[in-house]
Amino acid sequence: MFAQSAFRSRCARWLSAIGILLLLGGCVEEPSTLERVQAEGVLRVITRNSPATYFQDRNGETGFEYELVKRLAADLGVELQIETADNLDQLFARLGEAKGPVLAAASLVASDGRRQIARFSQPYLQVTPQVVYRNGQLRPTRPQDLLGKRILVLKGSSHAEQLAALKIELPELKYEESAEVEVVDLLRMVDEGQIDLTLVDSNELAMNQVYFPNVRVAFDFGDTQGLGWAVAPGEDRSLLEAVDAFLARAQQNGSLKRLTERYYGHVDVLGYVGAYTFAKHLQQRLPLYEKHFREAARAQGVDWRLLAAMGYQESLWQPTATSKTGVRGLMMLTLRTAQAMGVSNRLDPKQSIDGGAKYIVRVKEQLPAGIAEPDRTWFALAAYNVGAGHLEDARKLTEAEGLDPNKWLDVQKILPRLAQKQWYSKTRYGYARGGEPVHFVRNIRRYYDILTWVTQPQLEGPQVAESSLHVPGVNKNPPREQLPPL
Repeated sequence: MFAQSAFRSRCARWLSAIGILLLLGGCVEEPSTLERVQAEGVLRVITRNSPATYFQDRNGETGFEYELVKRLAADLGVELQIETADNLDQLFARLGEAKGPVLAAASLVASDGRRQIARFSQPYLQVTPQVVYRNGQLRPTRPQDLLGKRILVLKGSSHAEQLAALKIELPELKYEESAEVEVVDLLRMVDEGQIDLTLVDSNELAMNQVYFPNVRVAFDFGDTQGLGWAVAPGEDRSLLEAVDAFLARAQQNGSLKRLTERYYGHVDVLGYVGAYTFAKHLQQRLPLYEKHFREAARAQGVDWRLLAAMGYQESLWQPTATSKTGVRGLMMLTLRTAQAMGVSNRLDPKQSIDGGAKYIVRVKEQLPAGIAEPDRTWFALAAYNVGAGHLEDARKLTEAEGLDPNKWLDVQKILPRLAQKQWYSKTRYGYARGGEPVHFVRNIRRYYDILTWVTQPQLEGPQVAESSLHVPGVNKNPPREQLPPL
């Protein structure tokens, strides 16, 4: 009897303990979004496939949004997993789904309509919505001029919201929305005359203008707006607060400014005529020499598109080009440089490209060890143009001004001083046309950007990037201090 009583007593205690645990379990709070991200070790991000956001080239993932969100993942100490959306509606629908993306980083304007379906971070880039039209057509100058035009915009975009608001004032306004196109498609349709007008943000137009030489800005459609990252709506602000703190630090330490300069600081250098000419030469001239660029690049361990961009800046891909100062050939080598690089005939395109590839590698190797990529490439191009001595003079002047002599963003501000007596009189190598290497580098970066985009493997449909860097459990993002500088 006693044993049975004791057993019943123990059972009662167990049941009571279980009941207490169940009650306590009901009181335990669900982990926050940030806690789940850190526990899983993965930051899932959804974006768009475009030059201004995210795309893959033969060297891997790239794009302004990708570079910035990659640093957020490193800041949180987790891996990054990227997913691309077919359209904006899908992007917002996927945001916050179970095991789905927790953050949208896709050049998103934090419009009033979008704030009803998502929460937005503080802005990290200011853009202006713009109406664009085709050159040769009558230029619209005000909203009333949109009446009677064939207008197409992205479905679910902030521009669709703007047009819907305008339609209240102008009921006769007609426009269409499409979920089957991206900004690049809209600009192409304007360029080819398939539609009369579209609306895009200034940053995306700047990135894509060069591909569509007939596209022009008609007028700004409203005030400047901020781009932000989006999280799912709700009371959980943990991830959003972490994002805001990260963006604030990026703004304060200058990394956001460097990234903005890297992607947008050189996008307007061609102009309409230059854009049209480059597009024509891409089709007519580059195919004649692409094989030589690729072979030289493989031999020297550099990107062939960088060599091609240099060749275009130097000669417009003309193997018989000759300057007033005696530099000749597709890569415009001096006689001294050609001889040092083993080039016997500067007018032979293969020899010229080989010589230029060897020379840029040599120049790059001779730079101070403290200059890291991608700045190291920009410094090498500047030295290729103006000479290593003058570049070193500019770096010393930069340091004297309290700026960073190892950052191209700082040194390019100082280089033009080498043409001013009050400054070059203090240097070892004296006068130089210091503004030229700044333009030289800026132009090559723009040509390189274009070549990178037009030679990328195209992505189709929503997909997770298949890089080992982004596959959970395969390879962690490098620690923050090891990431390549912006």
